[in-house]
Amino acid sequence: MLLSVVGRPLNSLRLVSGAVFKATVAMADTLAKIPEVEIDPEGTFKYILVRVKVKDGDSHKDIVRGTKSAEYHNHIFEKVSPAMEALGMECKCLGGGKLEHNSQEKKLRVFGESTAFGKADHSVSADKLKSAFADYEITWSDDKK
Repeated sequence: MLLSVVGRPLNSLRLVSGAVFKATVAMADTLAKIPEVEIDPEGTFKYILVRVKVKDGDSHKDIVRGTKSAEYHNHIFEKVSPAMEALGMECKCLGGGKLEHNSQEKKLRVFGESTAFGKADHSVSADKLKSAFADYEITWSDDKK
């Protein structure tokens, strides 16, 4: 019987690495299933751009979250972060701003900044919004209003 450097038979080492591989694939699958955009259906409200990453891994994606119910940008993050952690992810807020969502005219405008997190890269946020709202006119600017 061949032994690895740690004294385990090599075939059991393969089982451990296979389990790690399966867990990694499962986490990547979980990450892929997280919606890129979740925003309110109407109005002007705060939003944040969040990087969600597999804990102890390299896989990540950026997501947009926004709601009228948030008085401050950190209120959004305080809801997103625990939800992502429950899925085995960790997240970091990349910045924030405001969204103006007009569902009747199918328009979204990205602008402004977050006092707590700084300004999000609105071009990245706009690209994420375009993937979720393909039939919308989506604009962004670095203006505060």
